[in-house]
Formats: sequence, structure tokens, C-alpha cells
Amino acid sequence: MSAKIDYATLNPATGCPDPLGATVLAEGVNFSVFSKYAEAVELLLFAGACDARPAAVIPLDPVANRTNYYWHILVPKLGHGQVYAWRVAGPDSPAEGHRFAADKVLLDPYGKGVTGLEIYDRQAARIRGDNCARAMRSVVIDSAAYDWDCDRPLPRPEGREVIYEMHLAGFTKSPSSGLDESIRGTYAGVIQKIPYLVELGVTAVEFLPVHQFDPQDAPEGRLNYWGYSSVSWFAPHCGYSSDRGPTGPVREFRDMVKALHRAGLRVILDVVYNHTAEGGADGPTLSWRGFENHAYYLLQEDRSRYADFTGCGNTINANHSIVRRQILDSLDYWVREMHVDGFRFDLASVLSRGEDGTPLKNAPILWAIESDPILAGTRLIAEAWDAAGLYQVGSFTGGRFAEWNGPFRDDVRRFLRGDTGTIERLMARLVGSPDLFSEVDDSPSHSVNYVTCHDGFCLADLVAYEQKQNLDNGEQNRDGSNNNLSWNCGVEGPTDIPDIQQLRRQQVRNFLSILFLSHGEPLLLMGDELGHTRRGNNNPWCQDNDLNWLNWQLAGDDNNLLKYTRQLVEFTSQLQILQENRFWKATSPTATGDISWHGAKTGEPDWSPESRAIAYSLEHQGGAERLHVVLNSHSEDSEFELPALPRGERWLRIIDTSREAPETFRHPTIAPPIDGKTIAAPAHSVVVLLADSHNMLSINQKDH
Repeated sequence: MSAKIDYATLNPATGCPDPLGATVLAEGVNFSVFSKYAEAVELLLFAGACDARPAAVIPLDPVANRTNYYWHILVPKLGHGQVYAWRVAGPDSPAEGHRFAADKVLLDPYGKGVTGLEIYDRQAARIRGDNCARAMRSVVIDSAAYDWDCDRPLPRPEGREVIYEMHLAGFTKSPSSGLDESIRGTYAGVIQKIPYLVELGVTAVEFLPVHQFDPQDAPEGRLNYWGYSSVSWFAPHCGYSSDRGPTGPVREFRDMVKALHRAGLRVILDVVYNHTAEGGADGPTLSWRGFENHAYYLLQEDRSRYADFTGCGNTINANHSIVRRQILDSLDYWVREMHVDGFRFDLASVLSRGEDGTPLKNAPILWAIESDPILAGTRLIAEAWDAAGLYQVGSFTGGRFAEWNGPFRDDVRRFLRGDTGTIERLMARLVGSPDLFSEVDDSPSHSVNYVTCHDGFCLADLVAYEQKQNLDNGEQNRDGSNNNLSWNCGVEGPTDIPDIQQLRRQQVRNFLSILFLSHGEPLLLMGDELGHTRRGNNNPWCQDNDLNWLNWQLAGDDNNLLKYTRQLVEFTSQLQILQENRFWKATSPTATGDISWHGAKTGEPDWSPESRAIAYSLEHQGGAERLHVVLNSHSEDSEFELPALPRGERWLRIIDTSREAPETFRHPTIAPPIDGKTIAAPAHSVVVLLADSHNMLSINQKDH
């Protein structure tokens, strides 16, 4: 706030229940919160963000300042940047589901800003006693106090989305980023690295959680780095802002979104509406629990205990009317006021559970999101499972949600490590997983394909480790998945053996090639394009160090993997048959189609359990685009017949992952032609051929 406030002369008025949160009006700020069973409510106003005591404590009259379930008050003279919090008294009777704690300072569940991370102490919010001097606080945000300069959320690209999953801080936090220390690991830091994202060729960035989270929700001596520990669904994480003023995070987040949009990049947020940082019965009281515990959380029959379908101690009661409204209001706010383009819903299957925890066929919150007009143009992506075993890939509620395709990850990993019985499932994944998504509609864009993500081995480790190395997390290596479907190529961990190093590089190229050549929408994990390693840690959620920080020294001109990734993204983005959002039709002897399958002989694919190789041809618009792909996960070379081409056309070798740069990828204008009627597919390789038709020869040549 620019003007100094005399808190002794504020003279509050009654206020209104709508809207919830803190709303800047011409006459001051209207505050409103929900608490059905509260007996007393106090508004705390702070002169400074980290002041130990409030400058004013305003008790709300239970008659004048309460309407039904809502407590409200209008305070004149206040405005944008005012720091505030709440105290709420009521029954502390866990057996009845109530956990009011009058000695705890609470964040506004609708607060648009959060401050005080420097003084925050999670332990003080867990034990009895006043924690005011060590609590986070909310910040009044005037949403109109920003110049968007005509920015709007971006429309979907005409072709498929190419998503780059990244940790906002980890992207630039390393000193190797070359950025000034003041902006490393911040929204401002991301802005400086936008040219890298543009050159990579992605169309959207998907940020790990940026909702304000509790970094202290982690084992002793560690930090919650990934951010899956929300304390606010409206405020951007203040720890990611280079501007540490109370309103700085909101402004800087908007600056970042605006800059990404100007570069043509869409912004997708990983959102956590399935649990909060308040944990289980012994967790801290930070916000929701202190306002209305049994409304916000799923409780067991013994209402002193929390239902835990998330593995994090509590589960949000997403289909309660109050909570449902808050989730929808949060999503609307990030689209309307923060110009976000899409959301990826963490453990989205939790949202389908009713108030008794039973999965609902038509969960109200999911249909509310699906039909919300504010979200009509917003990308919605579900992680369609939860930690209690509910798995809904291909059967998630509604028709708008795309889904993280876990079977794609698993089936590609099984094929490339040489498992038996993989061919038929691989074929389904290559063509957009119609076995999973065709009942939704004719849209392979429902399949978000990935071979790695933040959760699990990164790509460099997927080909170097078969056993997780998570001891540094402080949980005796119990955390993280034990089922990684990985292959270390013969030696566990780092090695100096040249043949194994070469095979690992080849396998990395194989994973990337299949990812980008498959129908559906590819998701690339930050750092996989550079060969970033987490040294075998498949769950570094609490590691604020080089395991999660991108090493920009790897991004030099001599990084052949980065060059190949850029070439692969560019090449596949130019293939029109991959851009069309419809399932391909297979050719038959009596009809034309898009795709035909082959084995050692054309038209004779081998999908027997022992088969480890498959080939397919794609033809687009009557031959304007012809592609032939051979996938060989055998430990031996294989020979494949080539489909005949019309007179005058030749097959050109575009990709051979068994070859090192510059022979891995050859641009169509300089690619060598194939002589003869067969092609040798080397062991553990992907080979891609293109007919020398006019359309593809016009692709821009970069990095060749």
C-alpha cells in the first residue's frame, strides 16, 4: 500500500458475503470467509508483511457481520497490498469433525496473495499456542492493478500441442543459467530463457505447482521442492518471485505469462486440488482446517481421522458444495485474471470421489469444470488415478479432459528394453491409443503421451539405472516407485565403457523418437533434451539442488542430444498427418487409409510374443506425405522390405538412431536415398524414411 494507514481510525462497516475473499472497492476492502460452525471470527491487519503482531485486530459481530454461513466486513482506507489474516474460534472436537484453533493465524482460503514465508514456522502451526509471529499471511490484491497490454489466453495451436513439463525454479536456479543471482529460480528468470523454449520448438510449458505451497512440508533438514503441498489455490508461490514485496509475486507471475504469450507459448499449471499441506490429524492448522474442517476434508467414520486417498495425510472433499465452488472459483480466477491457458490436475481421480470416498460415475465437480463457460477454451488434462488404487485412464469423466497416458509410458519402456509380448500394445500407443480413448470421441489429442515426467526416472537415468537411488530423500529408499520398467544397458549407474555409453545414447534417442512420432500430444520432461541426470533418484521431490536444477552448461552448441531433440520436434511438427486430430485408418486390400503395418516382409507384421520389431507406413492426402518407420528392439540387426513407391519417388533416410551426429538426423533436403528394396534396422534402433515428395522438402532447414 502506498499510503500509511492509521489503523486506530478505520471504522469498519458491515460488508457483504459476496464475493468471497478480499475485494478492493472504491470505499475500501470487503472481506468475506465461509465458516458454518465458527463461534467467533477476528480479522488481523498487519502494517508490515513480517510484523510479529497485527496493527489492528477487528472482531466480527456474529449478528451484524454474519449472513448464513459467511462472515464479512468492509474496512475503509485499505487497498491493494494490505497484509491480513484470520483467527477463528469454534468447537475443538475432532470426534465430531471440528478442529477449530483460536490461537492459530489462518490464511484466507480465497486470498490472492501470500507473504511471510521468511518468518513462517510449520511447527508453530502444529503445536498449541499463538503462532502469529511465525505465520504466513494473506495479501489484498486488486486484480485491476495491472496492465495486460491486450494480452489474452492463447487459443489451441492448429496442430498438436507439444508440452514441456518444467519446475519453475529448477529451470533457472543453477548458477550455470548465467542469470543474475537475484532472478535465478524466479518468474523473471523464466522470462530470460524464453528464447531457449522457442528454439526447442515446444508450444506450451506445463509448470509443476505454482500455487502457494508449504516448503517446510518435508522430512527434517529438507524442503518440499516440487510444491505438491498447497496452502492457497489462488496465490502464486511467493518464493518464486524476485520481487519480495507483498504484491510482487502476482505482478511477476503476470509478467511471465504475458512474455510467454508474446513468444507464442501457452501456460499450463499443474494444480493440486486433491490434498493440502495441512496433512493428517497431527498436521498444522494453516487455513481450511481452521475454518471448517469437516467441509473441506474427507473424514473416516471415526471423524477424528482423515480419509487418505492421496498418500499425503488428507483428501479434499471436492464434491462438497462449498469446496466445489472454491475449486471452480480458483480455476476461473487463474484463467480470467492470470491468463493461464490450461491445467493439469494432479491425482485427478480424487475429484471423482463422493463425500464418503466412493467413486462417483458423474462427479459434480468434474461436470462443473467440464461445463464452465469461463473454462470453455482452457486445456484440461487429468492425471487419471489416485494413490488409493483408483485408475481411470480412458474412462475419466466427461469429454473435455485429456489424460496423461500412463500405458504409453509403460508400453514404450517395455518394448525398448526388449520385453516379450509388447508389439500389439505398442501398436495401439503409436496410433494415439484408440483402445483407450476412441469411446470418448475421435480425438487422439485426449492422449498426452510421455515416456518420463517429474515423477520417476528422468530419461538419462531410465537407460542407466534399474534400481532407484533415493537415500538422499531421508526415507531409507522406501519412497518412489519400485516398478520403473527401466534397463541399464548392462551396467548399473555411471560407466566409462564406450559401448554401453553409446547404447545408452541410442536408447535415449529411441525414446524421444517414438514419443514424437506417435499420434497424440507429446510431453517432454525438462532436461531430458540435454541428458540431465538425477543420479538415479526417481523421486527427488525434496531436493533443492542440482538433481532438480537444469545444468545450462549442457545446453552448448556441442550437445548433440539437444540438436537432435530440436530437429525431431521440428520435423514431426511439419508432418501434417501427425497434426490432424483424428484416429488413423488402416489400409486394406480394397480401401486406402492412413497407416499400414509391416514386418520383415511388407504387409506381414509379426506380433507374436517373441517379436521385438515392427514397421509401419503413414500416407497423407493421397501420397503428398509418405513416411516409413522401423522400430527394432532386438539385440541383433533386422532386415525389412520397403513398401513400393510410385515411379520417380525414392525413400530418404531421415533418422537412424544407431548413428551418431550428424548422421542421426538428416534434413530431407540432404538426406541420403535408399538403394535397393530393403532397409537394415540396426539393433536397438529407430529408422525413419521419408518419400522425396515436394511438400516435405520445403521444411525449413535448421541445425543441419
